[in-house]
This record gives sequence, C-alpha cells and structure tokens, in this order.
Amino acid sequence: MEEPDAEEVRRLKEAIGALAAIKDDEACAKAISVVLEDWPDLHADLRKLRQERVQRLKQSGLTWKQVGALLGRDGVTAARAQQIATGLRGAKRPPKKAGESPPAE
Repeated sequence: MEEPDAEEVRRLKEAIGALAAIKDDEACAKAISVVLEDWPDLHADLRKLRQERVQRLKQSGLTWKQVGALLGRDGVTAARAQQIATGLRGAKRPPKKAGESPPAE
C-alpha cells in the first residue's frame, strides 16, 4: 500500500509550489485564477474517484473500519468511510444569511 504522500500527491504539491514561485505577480495571479476556475470540476472528479475506490475496497472484503483507517493521514471513522462510498459529502459551511454580501474588495 502507498504512503499518503505517494508520488502523485508529491507532484501535486510541487505544482502548487511552482505557482507560488512565479516571480511576476500578474502572471502568478492569472495562473492561480485559471486553476481555481477549474477547481470545482477537479474537486468533483477527485471525490468521484475516491468514492469508486472506497466502494472497491469494501467489495474486496474489508470492513468499513478497515477502509476508514486507510483514508487520509489519520484515517476516518467507519461511518465516514461508508458515507464516502455512498457519495455523501462532509459538512458544509452554513448558508449565507439573506442580504449578506461578499467582503468588499
């Protein structure tokens, strides 16, 4: 089994570091903006991939507790592993109150 900081995780972190290392502020801000524009789809893709893999781990005969122990650096509970397998997302931020506007620029 791979460590949590497998090669792919390390490369993703290096890519983020490469964005931070862009010397030109305008170029850096633009590059990060492009990534952030794509992030919702990338995040959804990662959640779906994790869901599929968690389902396969369970189908291989592992208990939910065992599956949960494999997730993240410190693992997750059996209940959370089962939620991931069914596609349930974690807690969300509370909804904005009516009339609340985003912070001023």
